[in-house]
Amino acid sequence: MEELIAKRYIDALNSMVETSSFESYAKVFETLALEFKNEKFTAFINNPYIAKKEKETLLLDSVKSVESKEINNLISLLVEKNRIAVIPAIAEGMRKMMARSNKTYTGTVYSNSDINEESMKSISNGLSKKVDANVSLTFVKNDFAGIKVDVEDLGIEINFSKDRINSQLIEHILKAI
Repeated sequence: MEELIAKRYIDALNSMVETSSFESYAKVFETLALEFKNEKFTAFINNPYIAKKEKETLLLDSVKSVESKEINNLISLLVEKNRIAVIPAIAEGMRKMMARSNKTYTGTVYSNSDINEESMKSISNGLSKKVDANVSLTFVKNDFAGIKVDVEDLGIEINFSKDRINSQLIEHILKAI
């Protein structure tokens, strides 16, 4: 639900500003979204006994360095409409929009065994050619028995499970007999 609400604000902001300004605004909202991970900040923002004006002042002071009328107006509107909680969704939506426009995506490779940097680059280059975009991958070691590549923004999930390959091999041998 928040994504749909955020999309309206993102589209409105995108239609009002140039691409370079939109990129800087995306960074501003990314920074604001990080503040929502701070428990004290979230408690302050979600406290119904604190006046909207105080919340607005806090948010506007945190983006004062940008000196943007559009950002200030958007934050004031979000406070007025009780939509402050949508700021992280706006930041994520702006990040995705920037990724689409720049054709630059990030993904994650999961495996229980270490994967060297050369293999990571090979997987990244192959995926980049396949989707006609720049895909950068990071490695996360976990308990997945095989290799799993996930690029969420593109909706791509590829996995090779050792268990599945073993079961398919056994099944194929049994069919051959």
